[in-house]
Amino acid sequence: MKKLYKARSGIMIDGVCRGISDYTGIDVTVVRVLFIAFALAGFSSVLLYIICAVIFPREPEDTIYRNDGN
Repeated sequence: MKKLYKARSGIMIDGVCRGISDYTGIDVTVVRVLFIAFALAGFSSVLLYIICAVIFPREPEDTIYRNDGN
């Protein structure tokens, strides 16, 4: 079963968008653009990002990325 983590690699700020991308399978650029678009549209995506950064656990260091869907 997949778990939602803040990523350790390929991150820009704290790994939230990369973690959401890894979890959902959506390209990380799309996730980042959506966060920015919602922030510019007046939604509280910045607050949502901060909350996620606080509550999401950091990805374990021994995580091995596999391309077999797991």
